[in-house]
Amino acid sequence: MYHPRPLYFGLVRTRHSKRAGLFQSSVPKLNLTQSRFIWLEFPARGLCFCKPRTMLFNALALCVLCYAGIVQGGGPGGVAGEFHSHDVANENRAQQWLNEYNTRAQVEYYNSVSASWNYNTNLTTENKEKSLAAATVEAAFDNEAAENASTFAWQNFTDQNLLRQFRKVSDIGSAALAKIDPDKYKQLNQILADMEEIYSKGKICKVDGTCLSLEPGITRLLAKSRDYDELLWAWVAWRDATGKKMKAQYAQFASLANEAARANHYADAGAYWRSWYDTDDFRQQLERLYDELKPLYLNLHAYVKRKLKTVYGAEKFPSTGHIPAHLLGNMWAQSWINLNEIMQPFPGKPSVDITPTLKAKNYTVRQLFNISEEFFTSLGLFPMPELFWEKSMLTKPTDGREVVCHASAWDFYNQKDFRIKMCTDITMEDLVTIHHEMGHIQYYLQYRNLSVLYRGGANPGFHEAVGDVLALSVTTPKHLKEIGLLDKVENDYESDINFLMSQALDKISFLPFGYLMDQWRWGVFDGTTPMNKYNTDWWKLRCKYQGVSPPVKRTEDDFDPGAKYHIPGNTPYIRYFVSQVVQLQFHSSLCKAANHTGPLYKCDIYRSAAAGKLLSDMLKLGSSKPWPYALEKITGSRDMNASAIIEYFMPLIDWLKIQNQGQTITWDDACPDLNVPVSAASRILHSNFCVIVLLILYYIPVQLFTLLKV
Repeated sequence: MYHPRPLYFGLVRTRHSKRAGLFQSSVPKLNLTQSRFIWLEFPARGLCFCKPRTMLFNALALCVLCYAGIVQGGGPGGVAGEFHSHDVANENRAQQWLNEYNTRAQVEYYNSVSASWNYNTNLTTENKEKSLAAATVEAAFDNEAAENASTFAWQNFTDQNLLRQFRKVSDIGSAALAKIDPDKYKQLNQILADMEEIYSKGKICKVDGTCLSLEPGITRLLAKSRDYDELLWAWVAWRDATGKKMKAQYAQFASLANEAARANHYADAGAYWRSWYDTDDFRQQLERLYDELKPLYLNLHAYVKRKLKTVYGAEKFPSTGHIPAHLLGNMWAQSWINLNEIMQPFPGKPSVDITPTLKAKNYTVRQLFNISEEFFTSLGLFPMPELFWEKSMLTKPTDGREVVCHASAWDFYNQKDFRIKMCTDITMEDLVTIHHEMGHIQYYLQYRNLSVLYRGGANPGFHEAVGDVLALSVTTPKHLKEIGLLDKVENDYESDINFLMSQALDKISFLPFGYLMDQWRWGVFDGTTPMNKYNTDWWKLRCKYQGVSPPVKRTEDDFDPGAKYHIPGNTPYIRYFVSQVVQLQFHSSLCKAANHTGPLYKCDIYRSAAAGKLLSDMLKLGSSKPWPYALEKITGSRDMNASAIIEYFMPLIDWLKIQNQGQTITWDDACPDLNVPVSAASRILHSNFCVIVLLILYYIPVQLFTLLKV
């Protein structure tokens, strides 16, 4: 969770703030600048700027008149009679204002994040109300900061660093809605809290009364079960328990989010999200990258589909070429790594899935986090602060609390408190997730001394990429053997293909899902996807790009997007697609810095100080520079490109092409035409239920026969 939104600090002439700490003194303070200008700060009236004509006395007299209201005072962006603040850029004063703003922002943002953390780790009504109240206070900071900043003529600043910060402090996101209509802003936050609560408290129950939450119960079931009907039950029941309950709320949210975006002078919320990438042709860049990577996915999809047919039977697969979405080992079919055992090209070779080893060696959650931390420190990067270990939630609580289990990393904006919230399971998949989340923490640590306004990734995709870059090294057989989690490494072609397949099932499988999530939301925001087409358009995108289809008919009574955390959680998703691209670019450059020779997929940058410094130098920039500059800092190029991904997976690409010879590797754009929809309650949900039905059908005739005979 890294949302470095600017807060406020009241200094300029504006309405009187009742907020403690804004105007502490009752005595006006005299300020001198460059012998040309003076101003007075008044507790209630803010600043009066005055330009002396001949003597200081004249200027002071005019400032007194300004305070008395006899003449009109001027702030850094206004005028006072003949006394034009535009006569000077006043950039020194602007910097002073930013410094004071930063001090207050850290305090206020800490309070806001703390309230959100308390709610996410204990989903009670009281904590929700406190979190919503804190969001309202934060919005007040955002609005007053933007209002105060507007009194400076910052668009004319010659200092580009100063100009960049003022642009950021003026762009306040959804807080703009609070200024226009406070009630609507409260409604927006209430809707988001309610949707997230629906998702986080979602459970599905078997006929025997056993109920499962997503983490770890449903996740484990989808990963391990190969029972078609059991998987179908879990897939439908989860969507009934979550997304289906929030469709109307999501429509309200989308409308309010658009109002907030327009208040910030954006066409809609999607345009606002895309603005974070500072690139006019961002959508065109994404399309180009997707087209470059599409052949990798097509070949992987064809191979996986053919293998799954041997498990479930060809009759379970539609003639359109799609894969039923519940068969891919993941609730959203976004990662197929849990199918690795089935998909392994050469089964006789050792597996790189270390989950059995972790469990056999009784690894604890803390040990998994230690593995991740040690990799970071081996590069010369920061260890986790003591507060991290004291305050993070690394396992699901056993004290009865309901929590948001979705893994996330938190910056509390006081330069010392950073936490992870995660319901960790002892699996290789979660070990990779730990590196991902700890990558966020490392980014926070690296840029913590920058202005609050710069405490963010160069773009959101950079932030997602950092931990995943290190995971590319951690998951190599060489590294797993070095840390005692793999018995031996076989350096031969078959072992290499097995390893690359496991990587592809995690990374290549994700690409279309990462691409389409926000394509759907952007359509909602710009109106091309109205409420009565929410689910229809969702599946149009999934069938077209992902080649997966719903296993049963879906209608507009359903709201399947809401079954994915990032929809009710309002987390933009295109960042993850960007991350998949730039992380391989980062990895390629870091491997060169580590003097790696050989195939890119065998590179392990463990203990390379040179690679660590190269990464650190980029991370320390935060968002102080446009992302192409940060990309160039680490890769030497200012453009995102797919060449590193293609290089990494090239041996597997060639192998898959051979396996798929003579096969159709595409699918229809349109979803298959399915029969009448069936609710989760009336479907054959579980094998236990089937047994009960069969027993009843057997028992009744037998008893009737016995009675008649008697």
